Amino acid sequence: MDKVEKFLSRFPHPVRWVMVMVIGFVLLTLGLVMMVTPGPGLLFIFFGLSILALEIKWARELNQQGMQGLERIVAKLKEIFKRKK
Repeated sequence: MDKVEKFLSRFPHPVRWVMVMVIGFVLLTLGLVMMVTPGPGLLFIFFGLSILALEIKWARELNQQGMQGLERIVAKLKEIFKRKK
């Protein structure tokens, strides 16, 4: 994400805002479409929210909640696989 921020920092704020909105909402929409069609829908939703989180507070909070949930799932999976050994 640092590379995306570094790339976007070269543009003036109005241009950066428009680019983030367009790219973020396109990825989010594609992810939602892919939830009912074949494709990596959750991945696109995550990327879309991550890009929108650069400029929008609600997307930043939603992205943070998603990351916390993902960390909990990974911790549980690690615990399950440790027990099997």
